[in-house]
Amino acid sequence: MAAEKLAQAATELGIEMKVETQGSIGAENVLTDNDVRDADGIIIAADKDVTLDRFAGKRVLSVPVADGIHRPAQLIEQVQDAPVHRGGGASGGSAGSGGGKERSAAYKALMNGVSHMIPFVVVGGLLLAVSIALGGHSTPKGIEFDKGTFWFYVNTLGGLGFKLMLPIFSGYIAFALGDRPALVPGMIGGFLAYDGMGIYGADANAGFLGAIATGFLAGYLVRWIRKVKVPKFVQPIMPIIVIPIVSTLALGMFYIYVIGRPISWVFTHLTSWLNGMTGSSAIVLGALIGVMIAFDMGGPVNKTAFLVAVGLIGTNNAVMGMAAAAIPVMPLGQGLATLLRRKLYSEQERETGIAALFMGFFGISEGAIPFAAARPAQVIPANMLGGAVAGAVAGMAGVEDSVPHGGPIVSLFGAVGGAAMFFLAIAMGTAVTALTTNALIDVKSRRERGRREAPAALVPEPVPVGVGVGVGNGGVGDGANGDAGGAGDSAGTGAAVVDSAGAAPRATAGAGAADSAGAGADANAAESSVASTATTTADRAGPSGQALPEVLAGYLTARTVKVELAAREKRAAIREMAEMLGATGNVRDVDELVRVALAREAQGTTGLGEEIAIPHAKTDAVSAPVVGFARSAEGIEWGSVDGTRARLIFMISVPEAAAGDEHLRILALLSRKLMDTGFRGRLAGAADEAAVLEVLREIQ
Repeated sequence: MAAEKLAQAATELGIEMKVETQGSIGAENVLTDNDVRDADGIIIAADKDVTLDRFAGKRVLSVPVADGIHRPAQLIEQVQDAPVHRGGGASGGSAGSGGGKERSAAYKALMNGVSHMIPFVVVGGLLLAVSIALGGHSTPKGIEFDKGTFWFYVNTLGGLGFKLMLPIFSGYIAFALGDRPALVPGMIGGFLAYDGMGIYGADANAGFLGAIATGFLAGYLVRWIRKVKVPKFVQPIMPIIVIPIVSTLALGMFYIYVIGRPISWVFTHLTSWLNGMTGSSAIVLGALIGVMIAFDMGGPVNKTAFLVAVGLIGTNNAVMGMAAAAIPVMPLGQGLATLLRRKLYSEQERETGIAALFMGFFGISEGAIPFAAARPAQVIPANMLGGAVAGAVAGMAGVEDSVPHGGPIVSLFGAVGGAAMFFLAIAMGTAVTALTTNALIDVKSRRERGRREAPAALVPEPVPVGVGVGVGNGGVGDGANGDAGGAGDSAGTGAAVVDSAGAAPRATAGAGAADSAGAGADANAAESSVASTATTTADRAGPSGQALPEVLAGYLTARTVKVELAAREKRAAIREMAEMLGATGNVRDVDELVRVALAREAQGTTGLGEEIAIPHAKTDAVSAPVVGFARSAEGIEWGSVDGTRARLIFMISVPEAAAGDEHLRILALLSRKLMDTGFRGRLAGAADEAAVLEVLREIQ
């Protein structure tokens, strides 16, 4: 979707673009060396790390994949001002951000593990499902195969796929965090999570949640070890011998002695507790069994419920019936969710959803693991709710199962009593899981979109000069359209924050329309503590060396005044003014300041009309508030509401930490004074920088 949106936007803008995709089937339309050499800029729209070495010397803009879908045209504009990549690293933060928040390193590592795990889940699960359907037969011990037959070996191959699933998952989480030295401890840790019972005699395996833990532990452990300074002669063998061995030993022993024992304790006590529940209400017990089955899909909680149910076969088959109804709900529900709301899922997730539906029919709950691993906060609660519904319905109806397996397939084998209610229980649980999953994902998406678009109080949207400017709750009523004294109540301050979920937050902010009770209320009432810009004696000295009064609390000085801009268009003008502000020493990153200011312009023009523009930015690229002023003799097209070209341009830049009312105060002072046609005339006619400062002294 991101590739299509970017390509469409490029076509509309008349820009030649080539888009390389890296999806579940590998890289397609790969950029050649010539493509990279001839490119004016590179846009990385991805939620995983992308190696940037091949883009050294090019302007690189790195954003979440959602930005590629939702704002492709803005990315194409922003990449023209992105910083030049100097080589090395990956897209996890070395490239410029388009104002969107980068996905965190932990999130990218998790998704790296999920993407590498999915083929093992799909292949293993489908082989198991096919072998069960065509070669399995029901026994009191479960579904079994005649040894040495074709389907026996197909089932064995499927089991091997599942056996590798968690080591791969854990290993590639670790790999994303600690590179190749972390792969071995990550995979071995994942295998401990898969088969702790067989390896060190644990009472339960930790399952996919344990694999997540070992992956992150291995990755961060390796990162920590790599920081240890060692003699030069040891350095060459560190990544291939020392780090893997030390990290594997440390992680393995920690897992066995520290993590494994609590899991065994949980398993033992859950088993005792659940056995004590078997005499309670069938609906309550069914819901409880369903919740536990759905929680961790093979972990200690799931295994407790399943083994208790298996242990009661022959004496109380109804408990196994509850478990059998809950077992397929997770993969069936997640698969159905991808069909109901396809736009919420990537192509890889939709493909996995189809496989999950197939696995769910055969009672293979692991088909839902990729979804739970990628979105645990949304998927696990939805799974648990659906499992509870399925278990409760099965318990209420007295569904029985005489084999230790679940899913619709056991009914076809004739092992289920009350088949109609069994299928109804599964259908209800599946529907609840699917609808709840999509609802929770949708809520999260809306929240993230709201953070990108919601007001965040940077600078009030400039009110066109001549229309009326309200300052505070009693505003200034000098507008040409009559009494504008209430404008403080009706026009609030809003900032459109481009913030799309993931690593270190880098927000681009700008002003936008807010609700009627916005930040227009008395700007002077709020308390603030804002670092003042240090200005030198030279900044405040007039042509004869006499000290000049501060302009705008010293934020605007001789260094930040330019009588004539060289730029002839808005983008270049903003960059020229940002570079001028950079000369004060209060701007840490000029490129970042330009990006944030341009992102604000993309939300709506800062051209006020009457030949005035006030671009502004709130960013940590600025260490203290700083204001600049420049003139353009020819005027610059700024998209002003009255169609005039901007000739008098003020640029306001404040740090993220700046208290809310300081920049409001600056804008209010400017707006109020700029309504005076005589002041604008004197400002336009001032002969040099000193004369400009003399005029600007009138701003009080």
